[in-house]
Amino acid sequence: MPFPFDVPNVELGHHGSNCSFDAIIEKYKLHDKSLLELAKIVRGADTANRTLTEESPGLVSIAEGFRKITKDDFDNMSKQFYVYDALYEFCRMKISKEKQ
Repeated sequence: MPFPFDVPNVELGHHGSNCSFDAIIEKYKLHDKSLLELAKIVRGADTANRTLTEESPGLVSIAEGFRKITKDDFDNMSKQFYVYDALYEFCRMKISKEKQ
């Protein structure tokens, strides 16, 4: 059954300075450090705080581009999964380097 996501006044939407990605992390109690790092990038791209991370402005540009080259939200999401997988791996490598 579909549930409302990333629209005003829903559980998995924007709340304060947090975005829908943050709401998912909070709801499902996700603690993976790489995922939390990715959440910062997404938060910066999906809120007014565009400079939260170095990567956030680039993600905004990528998301805007995908909006122009996809036919609907489902097509957009399916194409962007690869971007988020790559960003997750980037965050995993970043966290790993910080531990050294």
